[in-house]
Amino acid sequence: MTPEILGIILIGCMLFAILIGFPISFTLIFLGLVFGYIGFGKLVFYLMAYQFFGVMMEQTLAAVPLFVFMGILMEQAGLMESLFEAVQQMLARVRGALYLAVLFVSAIFAAATGIVGASVTILGIMSARTMNRSNYDVRLAAGTITAGGTLGILIPPSIMLVVMGPVLEVPVTDLFAAAIVPGLLLATLYAGYAMVRCQLNPALGPVLPPEERVGSGAVFAQFCKGLVPPAALVAFALGSILFGFATPTEGAGMGAFGALLLALAYRRLTWRSFQEALVKTLEISALILLLVAASNFFGAVFSRLGTPGMLTQYLLGLELSPLIILFMIMALIFLLGWPLEWVPIVLIIVPILLPLIEELQFNLTWFGILVAVNLQTAWLSPPVALSAYFLKGVVPEWDLKDIYVGMMQFMVIQVIGLLLIIFFPQIALWLPGVIYGK
Repeated sequence: MTPEILGIILIGCMLFAILIGFPISFTLIFLGLVFGYIGFGKLVFYLMAYQFFGVMMEQTLAAVPLFVFMGILMEQAGLMESLFEAVQQMLARVRGALYLAVLFVSAIFAAATGIVGASVTILGIMSARTMNRSNYDVRLAAGTITAGGTLGILIPPSIMLVVMGPVLEVPVTDLFAAAIVPGLLLATLYAGYAMVRCQLNPALGPVLPPEERVGSGAVFAQFCKGLVPPAALVAFALGSILFGFATPTEGAGMGAFGALLLALAYRRLTWRSFQEALVKTLEISALILLLVAASNFFGAVFSRLGTPGMLTQYLLGLELSPLIILFMIMALIFLLGWPLEWVPIVLIIVPILLPLIEELQFNLTWFGILVAVNLQTAWLSPPVALSAYFLKGVVPEWDLKDIYVGMMQFMVIQVIGLLLIIFFPQIALWLPGVIYGK
């Protein structure tokens, strides 16, 4: 058996083991050792040590626990609730005002946390009861909340982009800059869709009753209280990274320290909540970083077996246009996004596809944003669609079928956004070009 065929069997065993529930990290290490030993002998042990050491020396990945800690503290600070209520009051005379409030808050929250599960959960807790009381359409409401929550995977400082940078060998700053316009584009498409639906059928999003409205002065003060602190923190941390004043790790450190000060200022930080934040940060970071190391080792074994080169030559030999091959890659990532989370896809599948992407001479920054938007779409794709279960957990009175139907509407919008970025690459590449001259 040739090493290339052995690599194909390795991928098959990996997917089978993950789908039946084996822990991903240990599965990758075990399969990498077994198939590496079969393929090229004792060298696999040296390769494992080299790859794990390389990951531990990757300074960019130190930003992961800092951004996670920042997001958890921002969630605990509870600023989003007052911001949501203020936006709702400011748009009290607008049909579908709660949809706009959810999407506005979700964009701010996405930039502050970058954790999809936390975003969907908090948005559901904040808005579902108000939407029910205001007789909003359950399906459109569920779609707005889940779609808005998934913006955290794309809008920087996204943890996924921090992890993806070293994988693609692209500066994380480039990915951050490239993700801003696509993130705002998707948020605008969501809002436009909800507003058009409400104009065509006002019953989907009635205006706020006069007896529930408050004075404009109090609303403005509440809006500033909810918006200014998290926006200033994100602008300070993200701006310092984008404009070269700080590395991603330094910017993440400043963001985490700023989130700690905010939580203290709003008297939301107790010793117990601080301990919980530290433990959550440790759990999430250990999961991601161990998986990064295991995936690096697995990918190195797979590459040494020669399978990526064989697959690249095979696909190029079909003489398909680069655009058709790109659509095939996007379809593969979309389908894998159903059973798998973003971590194994970014760390296992993307490195496998990377030789083909480089051979086709696609811009790697642009490709990284396509993968991010694609995986964001997968969060809304039944039957797995983890966003649906996060929302169902905090709004049990909403039927899961209605949540699915609402999500599917916004999944179509996300696909439209993905197609726009494919056919108009400058949506992603314009801002990095302006900032960095690339």
